[in-house]
Amino acid sequence: MSPYRNLEEYNIEITNEVKEHFSKIVDDIGEDVTREGLIKTPERAAKAMLFLTQGYKQNAEEILKGAMFAEEYDDMVIIKDIEVYSLCEHHMLPFFGKAHIAYIPNGHIVGLSKIPRIVDVYARRLQVQERLTHDILECINSTLKPKGVAVVIEAAHMCMMMRGVQKQNSVTTTSGFRGQFEKIETRNEFLKLISSDLS
Repeated sequence: MSPYRNLEEYNIEITNEVKEHFSKIVDDIGEDVTREGLIKTPERAAKAMLFLTQGYKQNAEEILKGAMFAEEYDDMVIIKDIEVYSLCEHHMLPFFGKAHIAYIPNGHIVGLSKIPRIVDVYARRLQVQERLTHDILECINSTLKPKGVAVVIEAAHMCMMMRGVQKQNSVTTTSGFRGQFEKIETRNEFLKLISSDLS
């Protein structure tokens, strides 16, 4: 199995099991599952849930290892504004935003598209933003073994916006730093670059 194959081919048995659960939920909240607009909703919801949690069947480390190249470049590499979509494990409501990731190579670089791919691997699981930040950071640090790695995620959480405190304009920022990024000057350079518009 490819380490990052999109889960668009659904296991019929699992899909049907999840579909039955969604059908019961729709019924339990007082809706008519036989109503025209809802007949296919449990199946659609099941497929959506399986897609949004496909990260459990993917291996982020293998994705990185599959595109590592020996290179003497040893300055900062930044991939910023990576779109993040995940599900909060507490309410199973979405949280979404952007990730900014940097690393300083130590003999190897990685194909640039692989960094957003590993973000998706960890985001497509039931998550909390703090663990998502840590998972991405540790995967890059342990697999690529760079001189340093930095991860910042900014996200809005629907569990805060639609229910609970109902604060629509709040954004949560989490960060993690290893190696050279633990030095204040390197960290500040990274933070300045991700907050600037270079275009």
